[in-house]
Amino acid sequence: MADPAEIRRLDELSAEMRRLLLRLCGHYSGAIHIGGDMSMVELLISLYHHGMNVDPDDFANPERDRFILSKGHGAVGMYIAMALRGYFDMDEIMATYGQLDSAYGMHPCKIQLPGVESSTGSLGHGLPIAVGLAFAARQRRESHRVFCLLGDGETCEGSVWESANTAGSYGLGNLVAVIDRNKQMMSSLEGVAMNLEPYPDKWRAFRWRVVEVDGHDVGAICDVLDALPPVDHDDPNAQPIAIVAHTVKGKGISFMERNVGWHAGSLTDEQMHEALAEVDARLAERLAATGGGIGGGS
Repeated sequence: MADPAEIRRLDELSAEMRRLLLRLCGHYSGAIHIGGDMSMVELLISLYHHGMNVDPDDFANPERDRFILSKGHGAVGMYIAMALRGYFDMDEIMATYGQLDSAYGMHPCKIQLPGVESSTGSLGHGLPIAVGLAFAARQRRESHRVFCLLGDGETCEGSVWESANTAGSYGLGNLVAVIDRNKQMMSSLEGVAMNLEPYPDKWRAFRWRVVEVDGHDVGAICDVLDALPPVDHDDPNAQPIAIVAHTVKGKGISFMERNVGWHAGSLTDEQMHEALAEVDARLAERLAATGGGIGGGS
């Protein structure tokens, strides 16, 4: 089980990430993919601040874990999670996001941002890249993992399932797909236009080991990450792992949650203050439930 102090630390980081997302969404004049950013807050915080072997002071270390954000439109969430870890300057993100020549675009660019493993944005491309990285690591006998965060909507793409079949066929035990299973598409709830159920069974059919988790419970996420088996390229029974994280699009903000209109948007000052107050209130409830005191916000 994850240490209670570690859970409190990650809960506080998750709340801070939400505050920063909200402030940027209120500050930036254009639309931000705020709904999908909010659904993957705890996933990104648990990965970058607990589960992955990464170091912002040595982001070229060949033994580092690799992370691919396949749902590239969630770049703001990744930027902020990485900034909170020390990769980037949050003030620079706030001041330059989305501007001409900014390193912080709506989709991530590895040329602009050392520490970002791959430029992504076209949906369905991230898992094929991750499969290639994992296969290459096995050929070189390297022990790091490759993590790939996908949106469930993008798994309508055929390239995802071609890659899933390849990874399962080759037994890439060093590959972990994390699926943000918020059950929403860009303009509709799942099932209106596309039905992905039975979702976990689709991954099992391609010979993946599937773990389901509450994608907003950092303790549960950390338990899953801590229980990942060691990378063993000689294990004939090795399987890639799919973490199906059940999430809520717009999580933490009542007027955004499961609201199709908040796939992307910008906040008025009134909405931002209302949302920030809700983040603080929910954090206080969470810490009280886990026996911790509320930390300072910003």
